[in-house]
Amino acid sequence: MKKDFITVQDFTKEELMDMINLSIALKKAIKSGYYPPLMQDLTLGMIFQQSSTRTRVAFETAMQNLGGHAQYLGPGMIQLGAHETVEDTGRVLSQLIDIIMARVIEHQTVVDLAAASSIPVINAMSDKTHPTQAIADIITIIEHLPDGKRLQDCKVVFTGDGTQVAVSLAYICTRLGMHFVHYGPKTHHLKEDVRAAMDANVKLYGGSWEVTDDRNSVREADFFYTDVWYGLYEDELPEDERVRIFQKYQINRELMQMGNLGAKFMHCLPATRGEDVTDKVIDSPVAICWDQAGNRLTAMRGLLVYFTQNFPVHTDIEICAAKEALDEELAYIFGF
Repeated sequence: MKKDFITVQDFTKEELMDMINLSIALKKAIKSGYYPPLMQDLTLGMIFQQSSTRTRVAFETAMQNLGGHAQYLGPGMIQLGAHETVEDTGRVLSQLIDIIMARVIEHQTVVDLAAASSIPVINAMSDKTHPTQAIADIITIIEHLPDGKRLQDCKVVFTGDGTQVAVSLAYICTRLGMHFVHYGPKTHHLKEDVRAAMDANVKLYGGSWEVTDDRNSVREADFFYTDVWYGLYEDELPEDERVRIFQKYQINRELMQMGNLGAKFMHCLPATRGEDVTDKVIDSPVAICWDQAGNRLTAMRGLLVYFTQNFPVHTDIEICAAKEALDEELAYIFGF
């Protein structure tokens, strides 16, 4: 039975850790010079309704690393939701390729696409969630765990706007029994449905969460995380307006010093220097956002393998029989 990756909320703690550990294992193998051909002869269709740097490059590179092929289906290149419905696009692509990733404007688009497709669909960001980023985030945290701490001991503070990145980070942290804080203005806090999901996660897996505008909430943070202030799916706020709303939540040296000694800085990127983060933080040794960007590739490799490894595997006998049958047909038609 095919599985889709629409939100981390669809998976148990154990399943998420399987994805994460698989991603890390693939990274180690490739770093040691072994490129496992686990996507050999498979094709990924990459649907983009908006432009991207990390997502596109990471998925294309991941497919190449694993022996597969990626097709870029950018804005205006296919008829998704225009002359052809989202559902019909899913049905057609299911006959042509092996797996789909979709970076969409509206979350319902990727939900409808997955429901209509007979092949796996990976949500590469919507206006509600960004689950592939969340996998990369946890991989990065694991690689930079404070001495003597386990994953579930860590406190992650997300500052500023409650973006789809904040939502998926909130989901995965509480799903893994970690301690999550959203520190931001009340007008841009995580919504009630997200809080209800975090409540359910904490009851299942432990950990804690808080949504607040109290600056003291960042104390003892192990990881500080932020996103851009201007949003991605609405008219960009004028600079003076977004500075007025979010300036208090900028990640700067003073805020970082309120966390634990050795606290790290994370960002999904791109960053707006001087707004959401200062140069002194992002250009300092505490910044692990560059490793985080690299782990987008780590996560994509793991997710691609995870969601395609239930595909049928043909035996050597089946392959030899298919080759003989084709050779006979070729000989009959072309005389060789």
